[in-house]
Amino acid sequence: MTAFASRSRDLPSARLSCELRAVNHRYLELGLRLPEELRAHEAELRERISRQVRRGKVDFRLEIAATVAGAGALRLNLMNLAAVVEACGEVQIACGQAQAPGVIELLRWPGVVESTSPDPESLLPDVLELVEETLADFLAGRQREGARIAEFMQARLTDMAHQVALLREKLPKLVQHQRERLLARIADLGVNVDPGRIEQEVALLAQRADVAEEVDRLDTHLTEVRRLLDEPEPIGRKLDFLMQELNRESNTLGSKSQALESTAIAVELKVLIEQMREQVQNVE
Repeated sequence: MTAFASRSRDLPSARLSCELRAVNHRYLELGLRLPEELRAHEAELRERISRQVRRGKVDFRLEIAATVAGAGALRLNLMNLAAVVEACGEVQIACGQAQAPGVIELLRWPGVVESTSPDPESLLPDVLELVEETLADFLAGRQREGARIAEFMQARLTDMAHQVALLREKLPKLVQHQRERLLARIADLGVNVDPGRIEQEVALLAQRADVAEEVDRLDTHLTEVRRLLDEPEPIGRKLDFLMQELNRESNTLGSKSQALESTAIAVELKVLIEQMREQVQNVE
C-alpha cells in the first residue's frame, strides 16, 4: 500500500535526513539511496527495513549534510597545489605563450582545497535511530490506510453475503424453472416422450445447473476473508488467493446459470470481487 514518511535530525556536525516512500507492488522491491560514506552499511539498513516491510515498491533515501561547524576549516593541500603548478608550467613550455592560471583558478582545482567532513562512522548510531523513527512513522501511516481498506472490504463482503443469501433462497425455484423449460421444449416439439425419460433428463439438467456447491464455497471464502481481516500478521498474499477463488466460483456460477435472476447475481458478485481485488493489491 502507499505510504510516506520523512524525518530529520540536527547534530553539531551534520544534519541527517531520512525518507521512506512506497507504492503498490505485488512483492517487496526495495531501493536504497545512501551517501557513499555509508554504502558499507547498506546490507544492515536493507535488513532493518525488509524485516518490517513485506510488500510494495519501497524507496529509501538517506542524506548527510555537514553543518558550518561540522565542515571545519579549509585546508590547502600543498602537494596537490605543487603538482598542478608544475603541470601548468609544462603546458606553458609546450604551448609557448599559454597564459598561467590565476590564484582563483588554482584554488578551484579538485584536491587543492580540502575541508574536513563529519566521520560517517561516528554518525552511525544517530543514523540508525533516525531510520527506526522514520520506519515507525511509515508503518503507522500504512496501518491507518490498512484500517480504511479493511472498512471498505467489510462493506463489500456484506454486499456479497447478501447476494449469496438471495441466490441460496432461489435455488429450489431455479431447479423448478429448469424443469419447466425442458417440459415446454418437449411440448413445442409435439412428440410423445416416455415420462421416465423426461424425469431422467430433468434430473440430469438439474444436476448440471445445480450451483449449491458454488454457493457453499462462496460462503466459506467470505468467512475466511473476514477472519483474515482481523489478523495482525501480513495477509496480502492470502487475500490474493481468496480473491482468485471467489472469482472462480462466480465464473462457474455464471456459466451454469440458466435464469436471469441468477445471472444478475453472478454479475453483481464479479463486480464486488473486482472492487475488493483492486484494494487487496494495497494490502501487505
